[in-house]
Amino acid sequence: MSQWAAPLPLPDRAAALGALRRAAPVLPVVLLLALVALPAGGPFGAGDGSGGTLADALSAVLVAGCALRLVRGAHRPLSRLAALVLGLPVAGIALAAAGAAGTTGLTGMVRYLQIFVLVPAAVLLLVRDARDFRLVAWSFLGLALWQGAVGVHQYLTGTGASYMGSDVRAVGTFGPNDIMGMSTVVSYGLVCAVGLALGPGAAAADSPSAASTWEHWRRPLAAGCAVLLLVPLSLSFSRGAWIATVVALSVQLLMAGVRRAVRVFAAVAAAGVVLVAGMGVGSQLLSERVGSIGRVTAAPDQSVTDRYTMWAAALGMWREQPVTGVGLKQFPAERDSHASLALSSGSDVAGAGTDFHRQALLSPHNMYLLVLSEQGMLGLTALAGSWAVLLVRGLRRAAKSRPGKGSSHPGHPDRAPAKDCAFVACGLLVWQLADFVYADIGGPSTVLTAVVLGLAAWWALADRGPREATR
Repeated sequence: MSQWAAPLPLPDRAAALGALRRAAPVLPVVLLLALVALPAGGPFGAGDGSGGTLADALSAVLVAGCALRLVRGAHRPLSRLAALVLGLPVAGIALAAAGAAGTTGLTGMVRYLQIFVLVPAAVLLLVRDARDFRLVAWSFLGLALWQGAVGVHQYLTGTGASYMGSDVRAVGTFGPNDIMGMSTVVSYGLVCAVGLALGPGAAAADSPSAASTWEHWRRPLAAGCAVLLLVPLSLSFSRGAWIATVVALSVQLLMAGVRRAVRVFAAVAAAGVVLVAGMGVGSQLLSERVGSIGRVTAAPDQSVTDRYTMWAAALGMWREQPVTGVGLKQFPAERDSHASLALSSGSDVAGAGTDFHRQALLSPHNMYLLVLSEQGMLGLTALAGSWAVLLVRGLRRAAKSRPGKGSSHPGHPDRAPAKDCAFVACGLLVWQLADFVYADIGGPSTVLTAVVLGLAAWWALADRGPREATR
């Protein structure tokens, strides 16, 4: 038998099977991420993001499985604090659903509960320790690399979404109807990669093994992936994702130390100069797009004008119903009566295998204003308050966790200091909260928002004993 076909030694096979069995509870979360890689449209989703996807269906199964385990007493329940924080938005969501017309309130309530309450709680329960957390973080990174590779191919071959007259905008498998999908996934992966790279390394092993080799190369591999993901993120031409990524990475680097932050900022700046100025990676289009960020008030383009007009419409709805809002999923119905004539009829959609059409503007592209207009101050206070608790507790736990120089058990990565988990969890949450200024929920990638909130909840709210605090 060839040496390449030789079976694994029995101890290695036993270790592999043991690792697989141990990771079994969190594998549904990993599968959920994998399903997001499926192309938009097809039998399990709507290309315009208006229908459910296979990932949404799996998220429902995941929640139902966790509920069944809780009822049967086979798994630990949420702590009182976790139940309070994650359940805080329920009151505002239910009240806004009751004030909506027809069945739209019910469908909206199901969606909001899925993304902001049920799936985050399920992820919190399924992620048991730092090793489970890292597995999900690496899965995010793998998904980002896949979507980024598809996006770069679209740019190089001119098969992406239409942008300034050319089919060069990287959208991954999400298509032009979910223009923010790929940039969101790539941003998540980039934040995870930076967090894993900034984490403490493991101590050297007494004898070489697969686990010790992985621990040796884990941080360099994550750093290399972070650099690679800068390319598809740039080619997404998504200003909101760029701004949110800069904010999140800045927070991560400052958490790791000012000196390290300065070194990394210098390296990223140098890489940007090489990619854009030296290699000409989208230099003209990128320069125009970056420059448009500074012209949002002086000479905004139509997309910025539309966004500001919808923001004003959302504020107008809130002024009419300041406490409870106009009702879940009522923004489209109320938009025209509150928007000025500056609002266009829709955005142009074309490219990436899609014929030209106009896509209606049915949300303010600002999660905070969407909640404020549909759920009023009561709903926004509950939802944003829940996120604020996650952020504050996450940052406090990160500050109290011991950075350490590595694990004394190289063969057990779950026993390494959990500082990398802090960087990932806080970075993802900061990215999401910053991105919500320029985007809201919608599209096949929305279910990933629930996973992000679940990871942040695990770091901020999960009960830990003395041993877990140093992992």
